[in-house]
Amino acid sequence: MAAPQSHRESFEKEETPYTSRAHSYVDDPEKQEQHLHHQQQDQSDTLRKYSTDGSPLEISSSHLSVPASPYIPDGGFTAWFQVTSGFFLFFNSWGLINAFGVFQSYYKSTLIPYETESNLSWIGSIEAFLLCCCTIFAGPAFDRGYGRTLVIAGTLMVVFGMMMTSLCTTYWQLMLAQGLCMGIGHGGLFIVSIAIVPSYFSTKRSFAIGLAASGSSLGGVIYTIVFHRLIDVHHLSFGWATRILGFMALGTLVIPCVCIKQRAIPAAPRKNIIDFSGFKELPFSLFSLASFVGFIGLYIPFFYISTFSSTKAGLDDIMAFYMLPILSAGSVAGRILPGFAADYLGPLNMLSFCTVVAGILGFCWIAIPAHASVGGLLVWSLLYGCFSGAFVIPFVGGRLGMNTFCAALGLLIGTPIAGVILGDNNAWTGLQAFCGATLLAGGALVMVTRWSRAGAGLARRA
Repeated sequence: MAAPQSHRESFEKEETPYTSRAHSYVDDPEKQEQHLHHQQQDQSDTLRKYSTDGSPLEISSSHLSVPASPYIPDGGFTAWFQVTSGFFLFFNSWGLINAFGVFQSYYKSTLIPYETESNLSWIGSIEAFLLCCCTIFAGPAFDRGYGRTLVIAGTLMVVFGMMMTSLCTTYWQLMLAQGLCMGIGHGGLFIVSIAIVPSYFSTKRSFAIGLAASGSSLGGVIYTIVFHRLIDVHHLSFGWATRILGFMALGTLVIPCVCIKQRAIPAAPRKNIIDFSGFKELPFSLFSLASFVGFIGLYIPFFYISTFSSTKAGLDDIMAFYMLPILSAGSVAGRILPGFAADYLGPLNMLSFCTVVAGILGFCWIAIPAHASVGGLLVWSLLYGCFSGAFVIPFVGGRLGMNTFCAALGLLIGTPIAGVILGDNNAWTGLQAFCGATLLAGGALVMVTRWSRAGAGLARRA
């Protein structure tokens, strides 16, 4: 079935009352200025209301300011350079969070072995929670044209947090440096990474976002492997290994600090930083609930796969370690391929399918026996990484603040609850079932969201 004509295309082609009156204001500067103001406001309302296929804008969210022109380049050197910048922003925000599992394993085995897995997971959960929550406050700053300022501030916070983490020897120090300081810095980087790319793309939007978001997966792979090799192969101290990661973050973040080009004009001042009006709409409320439930289970394997591989699966330390970067490597495809397909099938269709499959894989995790073969666990890690990686793609639209806050609550409580379930008795079956159940429930809620928005027809793009 052919997709409906782009509303943005028809907006550009059709003559509006503003364009028909424009010629009559040529000799009257004051009226011409008023005309341009109203035209810009009309374009703002139109772009906020419609997506590129003429359907209502994606109900997930982001603080997207209105481009100075309704024309969207949908490619070109500058546009793809923003994708590159977004890649490195994801690389140093979600990428470092994806790599937290290797830090948690080191903390448990060496640095602070007396802390429980649940307590240690709170560090990564707080870090991810603040990444999401900071979008509520950083979004209005981006709307006013401070995108580059947010990137620079986020860079300083992330690098400073890593340098302070390198000096930590106690739990509360790690919570402040890695959980709090780095989490706030990640938030400044994240809001720009998801808001800058959509302003340059229309028909290729989901694919471009997927390419940028693949930086989170590669960041998880590279930071994990580098940290492991610096400590276990080159026998550096924890402090120097972490400082080297900090310098890596600084070097890669120079690119977006210099090259980010925000093409959106400052939006009108917001009456409220926190806007609850979206919850009056059923699709938005359902999707926010899906985000909360899905993110409860989404990161459980990323935090616990290394521990599972060594304690339950019986792999040696080297292979147990490599399961985390393999999991992250699988999510590279999960960022790009579903994003490409979402441009044709619709983001909610792809999200519901991938989330349900990830939930099924969560239950399949239970079937991996003690002393499992490396091949079986490797295949599972790749598949879970691939399908779980699609969960970030639809997080673009008009209300990122509140929707991402719901996801943040899920991130905050999910992995610590999993740690409590695991306990001292290594109750892996309960942890795995909890992961699968929350992802299946999240996928079901995305399906209900899709039906509430586009109807039950499977052939409809949504």
